[in-house]
Amino acid sequence: MSTEFDHYLNDVFRRENIRYYAAMPFEACHVIRPGLVRKLTFEPRTVILFLIPYYFTETENISRYASGGDYHYYVNNFFSLNTPFLQIHSHGYRYAGFCDHSPIDERHAAAAAGLGIIGDNGLLINQHYGSFTFIAEWLTSAPPELFGFTEPREIGVCEHCGACARACPGKVLPGTSRRKCLSAVTQKKGELTEDEKRLIRENGTAWGCDACQTVCPHNRKIIDEHLCTPVEWFHRSHIPCMTTDILDRMPDEEFLLRPYSFRGREVLARNLKLIGY
Repeated sequence: MSTEFDHYLNDVFRRENIRYYAAMPFEACHVIRPGLVRKLTFEPRTVILFLIPYYFTETENISRYASGGDYHYYVNNFFSLNTPFLQIHSHGYRYAGFCDHSPIDERHAAAAAGLGIIGDNGLLINQHYGSFTFIAEWLTSAPPELFGFTEPREIGVCEHCGACARACPGKVLPGTSRRKCLSAVTQKKGELTEDEKRLIRENGTAWGCDACQTVCPHNRKIIDEHLCTPVEWFHRSHIPCMTTDILDRMPDEEFLLRPYSFRGREVLARNLKLIGY
Protein backbone atom coordinates (compact mmCIF):
# COMPACT_ATOMS: atom_id res chain seq x y z
CA MET A 1 0.00 0.00 0.00
CA SER A 2 1.44 3.36 -1.03
CA THR A 3 1.69 5.99 1.70
CA GLU A 4 2.76 9.63 2.04
CA PHE A 5 6.17 8.47 3.28
CA ASP A 6 6.45 6.09 0.34
CA HIS A 7 6.04 9.14 -1.89
CA TYR A 8 8.97 10.92 -0.20
CA LEU A 9 11.15 7.81 -0.54
CA ASN A 10 10.28 7.62 -4.22
CA ASP A 11 11.41 11.23 -4.62
CA VAL A 12 14.75 10.52 -2.94
CA PHE A 13 15.56 7.43 -4.95
CA ARG A 14 14.32 8.85 -8.24
CA ARG A 15 16.69 11.81 -7.87
CA GLU A 16 19.57 9.38 -7.27
CA ASN A 17 18.56 6.98 -10.08
CA ILE A 18 18.23 4.18 -7.55
CA ARG A 19 15.72 1.63 -8.74
CA TYR A 20 15.61 -1.08 -6.07
CA TYR A 21 14.62 -0.40 -2.47
CA ALA A 22 12.30 -1.90 0.13
CA ALA A 23 11.26 -1.33 3.73
CA MET A 24 10.66 -4.03 6.31
CA PRO A 25 10.45 -4.37 10.11
CA PHE A 26 13.76 -4.05 11.91
CA GLU A 27 12.85 -7.03 14.07
CA ALA A 28 13.04 -9.24 10.96
CA CYS A 29 16.74 -8.41 10.48
CA HIS A 30 19.70 -10.35 11.83
CA VAL A 31 21.56 -7.98 14.16
CA ILE A 32 25.31 -8.67 13.92
CA ARG A 33 26.66 -5.56 15.66
CA PRO A 34 24.38 -4.87 18.64
CA GLY A 35 26.81 -2.22 19.85
CA LEU A 36 25.88 -0.03 16.88
CA VAL A 37 22.21 -0.38 17.74
CA ARG A 38 22.88 0.66 21.32
CA LYS A 39 24.67 3.80 20.08
CA LEU A 40 21.57 5.02 18.27
CA THR A 41 19.57 7.80 19.89
CA PHE A 42 16.33 6.04 18.99
CA GLU A 43 14.85 2.56 18.88
CA PRO A 44 14.83 1.32 15.26
CA ARG A 45 11.51 -0.05 14.08
CA THR A 46 12.05 -0.12 10.31
CA VAL A 47 14.94 -0.71 7.93
CA ILE A 48 14.84 0.85 4.46
CA LEU A 49 17.23 -1.09 2.25
CA PHE A 50 18.43 0.01 -1.17
CA LEU A 51 20.87 -1.15 -3.81
CA ILE A 52 23.50 1.11 -5.36
CA PRO A 53 24.63 -0.26 -8.75
CA TYR A 54 28.29 0.45 -9.51
CA TYR A 55 29.26 -1.39 -12.71
CA PHE A 56 30.79 1.00 -15.24
CA THR A 57 33.82 -0.42 -16.99
CA GLU A 58 35.92 -3.52 -17.50
CA THR A 59 39.24 -3.53 -15.69
CA GLU A 60 42.62 -5.15 -16.22
CA ASN A 61 44.31 -5.67 -12.87
CA ILE A 62 41.93 -4.20 -10.31
CA SER A 63 38.40 -5.03 -9.18
CA ARG A 64 35.62 -3.22 -10.99
CA TYR A 65 34.34 -1.61 -7.79
CA ALA A 66 37.80 -0.13 -7.15
CA SER A 67 38.38 1.43 -10.57
CA GLY A 68 36.68 4.67 -9.58
CA GLY A 69 36.24 6.65 -6.38
CA ASP A 70 35.58 5.14 -2.99
CA TYR A 71 31.87 4.37 -2.81
CA HIS A 72 31.84 5.29 0.87
CA TYR A 73 32.14 8.94 -0.17
CA TYR A 74 29.08 8.58 -2.36
CA VAL A 75 27.09 6.87 0.39
CA ASN A 76 28.08 9.41 3.04
CA ASN A 77 27.09 12.25 0.72
CA PHE A 78 23.82 10.48 -0.11
CA PHE A 79 22.90 10.23 3.57
CA SER A 80 23.99 13.77 4.43
CA LEU A 81 21.80 15.17 1.64
CA ASN A 82 18.76 12.96 1.96
CA THR A 83 18.43 12.09 5.65
CA PRO A 84 17.42 15.67 6.61
CA PHE A 85 14.83 15.65 3.81
CA LEU A 86 13.17 12.52 5.17
CA GLN A 87 13.31 13.73 8.76
CA ILE A 88 11.63 17.02 7.80
CA HIS A 89 8.72 15.09 6.30
CA SER A 90 8.58 12.39 8.98
CA HIS A 91 7.07 14.40 11.82
CA GLY A 92 9.80 13.73 14.36
CA TYR A 93 10.90 10.23 13.39
CA ARG A 94 14.67 9.66 13.39
CA TYR A 95 16.97 8.10 10.77
CA ALA A 96 20.51 6.71 10.69
CA GLY A 97 22.25 5.53 7.52
CA PHE A 98 24.65 2.60 7.17
CA CYS A 99 26.66 0.83 4.50
CA ASP A 100 29.15 -2.01 5.06
CA HIS A 101 29.73 -1.39 8.77
CA SER A 102 26.11 -1.97 9.65
CA PRO A 103 24.24 -3.23 12.72
CA ILE A 104 22.52 -5.83 10.53
CA ASP A 105 23.44 -8.57 8.09
CA GLU A 106 22.82 -6.50 4.98
CA ARG A 107 22.78 -9.35 2.47
CA HIS A 108 20.30 -11.38 4.48
CA ALA A 109 18.06 -8.34 4.99
CA ALA A 110 18.19 -7.34 1.31
CA ALA A 111 17.30 -10.87 0.22
CA ALA A 112 14.49 -11.07 2.80
CA ALA A 113 13.18 -7.77 1.43
CA GLY A 114 13.03 -9.23 -2.07
CA LEU A 115 15.92 -7.23 -3.55
CA GLY A 116 17.81 -10.29 -4.73
CA ILE A 117 19.02 -13.81 -4.06
CA ILE A 118 22.20 -15.05 -2.38
CA GLY A 119 24.83 -16.62 -4.62
CA ASP A 120 27.23 -19.40 -3.65
CA ASN A 121 29.91 -16.71 -3.56
CA GLY A 122 28.02 -15.01 -0.74
CA LEU A 123 27.03 -11.98 -2.81
CA LEU A 124 23.54 -10.58 -3.26
CA ILE A 125 22.41 -11.04 -6.88
CA ASN A 126 19.80 -8.58 -8.09
CA GLN A 127 17.59 -9.42 -11.07
CA HIS A 128 18.71 -6.37 -13.06
CA TYR A 129 22.16 -5.39 -11.79
CA GLY A 130 23.47 -8.85 -10.92
CA SER A 131 25.98 -8.78 -8.08
CA PHE A 132 27.45 -5.41 -9.07
CA THR A 133 25.72 -3.47 -6.30
CA PHE A 134 26.45 -2.06 -2.87
CA ILE A 135 23.82 -2.47 -0.15
CA ALA A 136 22.93 0.46 2.08
CA GLU A 137 20.09 1.19 4.45
CA TRP A 138 18.39 3.60 6.78
CA LEU A 139 17.33 2.51 10.23
CA THR A 140 14.43 4.62 11.42
CA SER A 141 12.17 5.00 14.42
CA ALA A 142 9.21 5.29 12.05
CA PRO A 143 6.90 2.25 12.04
CA PRO A 144 7.10 0.03 8.93
CA GLU A 145 3.43 0.63 8.16
CA LEU A 146 4.31 4.16 7.04
CA PHE A 147 6.34 2.84 4.13
CA GLY A 148 4.06 0.21 2.66
CA PHE A 149 6.59 -2.27 4.04
CA THR A 150 7.54 -5.64 2.60
CA GLU A 151 6.80 -8.77 4.62
CA PRO A 152 10.07 -10.72 5.03
CA ARG A 153 10.46 -13.40 2.37
CA GLU A 154 12.18 -16.74 2.36
CA ILE A 155 15.80 -16.19 1.38
CA GLY A 156 16.28 -17.10 -2.28
CA VAL A 157 19.49 -18.71 -3.45
CA CYS A 158 21.17 -19.22 -6.81
CA GLU A 159 21.06 -22.35 -8.97
CA HIS A 160 24.37 -23.72 -7.62
CA CYS A 161 25.80 -24.05 -11.11
CA GLY A 162 29.32 -24.21 -9.69
CA ALA A 163 30.81 -21.62 -12.03
CA CYS A 164 32.02 -19.37 -9.21
CA ALA A 165 33.62 -22.24 -7.30
CA ARG A 166 35.47 -23.41 -10.40
CA ALA A 167 36.72 -19.90 -11.14
CA CYS A 168 37.79 -18.99 -7.60
CA PRO A 169 41.59 -18.48 -7.68
CA GLY A 170 41.97 -19.15 -3.97
CA LYS A 171 39.52 -22.08 -3.88
CA VAL A 172 37.52 -20.72 -0.95
CA LEU A 173 33.99 -21.21 -2.28
CA PRO A 174 31.65 -24.18 -1.66
CA GLY A 175 32.80 -27.40 -3.26
CA THR A 176 36.48 -26.44 -3.20
CA SER A 177 39.28 -27.15 -0.76
CA ARG A 178 39.88 -24.04 1.34
CA ARG A 179 42.95 -21.98 0.59
CA LYS A 180 43.20 -18.20 0.40
CA CYS A 181 40.77 -15.53 -0.75
CA LEU A 182 42.66 -13.61 -3.43
CA SER A 183 40.84 -10.37 -2.65
CA ALA A 184 41.81 -10.64 1.02
CA VAL A 185 45.41 -11.47 0.10
CA THR A 186 45.73 -8.34 -2.06
CA GLN A 187 44.54 -6.28 0.91
CA LYS A 188 46.83 -7.89 3.46
CA LYS A 189 49.33 -5.61 5.14
CA GLY A 190 52.91 -6.59 5.85
CA GLU A 191 54.86 -9.52 4.48
CA LEU A 192 53.12 -12.09 2.30
CA THR A 193 53.85 -15.79 2.33
CA GLU A 194 55.33 -17.34 -0.78
CA ASP A 195 51.98 -18.98 -1.50
CA GLU A 196 50.23 -15.60 -1.25
CA LYS A 197 52.78 -13.97 -3.55
CA ARG A 198 52.30 -16.75 -6.07
CA LEU A 199 48.52 -16.33 -5.94
CA ILE A 200 48.84 -12.63 -6.79
CA ARG A 201 51.38 -13.26 -9.57
CA GLU A 202 49.39 -16.06 -11.18
CA ASN A 203 46.23 -13.96 -11.36
CA GLY A 204 47.86 -10.63 -12.20
CA THR A 205 45.78 -8.60 -9.81
CA ALA A 206 46.83 -5.53 -7.86
CA TRP A 207 43.64 -5.17 -5.83
CA GLY A 208 40.61 -7.35 -5.23
CA CYS A 209 39.18 -10.18 -7.28
CA ASP A 210 36.15 -10.37 -9.58
CA ALA A 211 36.60 -13.97 -10.76
CA CYS A 212 33.37 -15.29 -9.24
CA GLN A 213 31.37 -12.33 -10.52
CA THR A 214 32.81 -12.49 -14.04
CA VAL A 215 31.68 -16.09 -14.59
CA CYS A 216 28.31 -15.82 -12.83
CA PRO A 217 25.47 -16.41 -15.33
CA HIS A 218 23.44 -13.69 -13.60
CA ASN A 219 26.12 -11.13 -14.56
CA ARG A 220 26.51 -12.24 -18.17
CA LYS A 221 24.14 -9.66 -19.66
CA ILE A 222 25.58 -6.81 -17.60
CA ILE A 223 29.08 -7.58 -18.84
CA ASP A 224 28.24 -8.53 -22.43
CA GLU A 225 26.01 -5.52 -23.03
CA HIS A 226 28.02 -3.19 -20.81
CA LEU A 227 24.99 -2.12 -18.77
CA CYS A 228 26.44 0.81 -16.87
CA THR A 229 25.12 2.10 -13.58
CA PRO A 230 22.65 4.99 -13.89
CA VAL A 231 24.21 6.58 -10.77
CA GLU A 232 26.33 9.35 -12.28
CA TRP A 233 28.88 9.42 -9.45
CA PHE A 234 30.27 6.04 -10.52
CA HIS A 235 31.06 7.33 -14.01
CA ARG A 236 33.91 9.52 -12.76
CA SER A 237 37.70 9.23 -12.46
CA HIS A 238 38.22 5.67 -13.62
CA ILE A 239 41.59 3.91 -13.59
CA PRO A 240 40.87 0.47 -15.09
CA CYS A 241 44.54 -0.53 -15.09
CA MET A 242 46.70 0.51 -12.17
CA THR A 243 50.47 0.88 -12.64
CA THR A 244 53.38 1.83 -10.41
CA ASP A 245 53.81 5.03 -12.41
CA ILE A 246 50.16 6.04 -11.93
CA LEU A 247 50.37 5.28 -8.23
CA ASP A 248 53.61 7.21 -7.77
CA ARG A 249 52.23 10.28 -9.56
CA MET A 250 48.88 10.25 -7.76
CA PRO A 251 48.60 13.14 -5.27
CA ASP A 252 47.73 12.18 -1.71
CA GLU A 253 44.43 14.04 -1.88
CA GLU A 254 43.37 11.92 -4.86
CA PHE A 255 44.70 8.68 -3.41
CA LEU A 256 42.62 9.21 -0.28
CA LEU A 257 39.47 9.22 -2.45
CA ARG A 258 40.19 5.73 -3.80
CA PRO A 259 38.72 2.48 -2.36
CA TYR A 260 42.17 1.02 -1.64
CA SER A 261 43.49 4.04 0.28
CA PHE A 262 42.56 2.59 3.68
CA ARG A 263 45.39 0.06 3.28
CA GLY A 264 47.98 2.67 2.34
CA ARG A 265 50.18 3.02 -0.73
CA GLU A 266 52.63 0.34 0.37
CA VAL A 267 50.16 -2.54 -0.05
CA LEU A 268 49.17 -1.53 -3.58
CA ALA A 269 52.79 -0.79 -4.53
CA ARG A 270 53.85 -4.23 -3.30
CA ASN A 271 51.18 -5.96 -5.38
CA LEU A 272 52.05 -3.96 -8.49
CA LYS A 273 55.68 -4.95 -8.14
CA LEU A 274 54.72 -8.62 -7.83
CA ILE A 275 52.73 -8.54 -11.09
CA GLY A 276 55.19 -6.37 -12.99
CA TYR A 277 53.07 -3.25 -13.40
